[in-house]
Amino acid sequence: MAEAILALADGRIFRGHAFGALGHTVGEVCFNTSMTGYQEILTDPSYTDQIMTFTYPHIGNVGINEDDMESADVAVRGCIVRVPARKTSNYRAEGDLAAWLEKQGIVGLSGIDTRALVRHLRDHGAQNGVIASDGMSDADAVAMARGWEGLEGRDLVGQVSCKEISEWSQGTYNLEQPGYQAPAMASHVVAFDYGCKRNIFRKLSDRGMKVSIVPATTSAADVLALQPDGIFLSNGPGDPAAVGYAVNTIRELLDSNVPIFGICMGHQLLSQALGLSTFKLKFGHRGGNHPVKDETTGKIEITSQNHGFAVADAEIPESVEITHRSLFDGTVEGLQVKGKPIFSVQYHPEASPGPHDADYLFDRFAGLVKA
Repeated sequence: MAEAILALADGRIFRGHAFGALGHTVGEVCFNTSMTGYQEILTDPSYTDQIMTFTYPHIGNVGINEDDMESADVAVRGCIVRVPARKTSNYRAEGDLAAWLEKQGIVGLSGIDTRALVRHLRDHGAQNGVIASDGMSDADAVAMARGWEGLEGRDLVGQVSCKEISEWSQGTYNLEQPGYQAPAMASHVVAFDYGCKRNIFRKLSDRGMKVSIVPATTSAADVLALQPDGIFLSNGPGDPAAVGYAVNTIRELLDSNVPIFGICMGHQLLSQALGLSTFKLKFGHRGGNHPVKDETTGKIEITSQNHGFAVADAEIPESVEITHRSLFDGTVEGLQVKGKPIFSVQYHPEASPGPHDADYLFDRFAGLVKA
């Protein structure tokens, strides 16, 4: 097994073994505390240009299968695990994780103390890093990490968004009769693809909504020409402050009286359109056990999260009500527009696998669409 290193921009070096493809890669090093769902995480477009560290020590035991992809490709630039599974044990598995990463050209690292890495990132903040398993020296790897442009100020939405309009009508997976469901469609939603996960579309379809997926650059006039009953703003990667064209489009749609629902990046872009701003978190929120309080009901939800930026709430416009807050750090996790069918959340109610506490948000949107 080839030796490999992780070199951080601050000079810290972690030594382990090659995992996946051989070579080197650079990206923002982040971590996810979820115990399950590694394939969904690795194929989530929101992780574009990031190196994913899994805090759960044993990764790969249920293998890989085509049905659990959240997008057509692997989104991450690299993968870090403590102990890769030696055997794959699941009746749905079509291959093992290490071989799949190698085939996809994803450079990985195993055998390091992932707890020490996570503590380092929590203390010092997210930073650029390089995984190298091709003999690159420590000094060259650190220099590459320091020289990489990072995520702040970059529009990655345009990089991952679809290029043409498509239709979606597939529902969620049925384990009892293996395969995806085909629900009956009663309404029509236009979804902006900022880097959307497939399971969001499935959740919309489950509630009778035919989904027209449009590129992130689609104009407000073109969206309204499709005569939608609702508009969805998806998740996605990068800095929301760099996606001004999407903010301008959303601002034009606010007066259309069409219900609007945003998740993650969509929440951040909607917030900017409403007059709020965004900022980069020290090390982001990524995991499947984040407590969020619904300020309107007092209910606590256990949520799945994946974001490195958040909405600032120093100045809240009169038209906006903050509906949800993180119980970890108090940051904004949801909002709604007073008197209008417009709302959004920072977390991921569609997460699969993940807690289902927030599934009601899709029901709320479906109710507004039908009304």
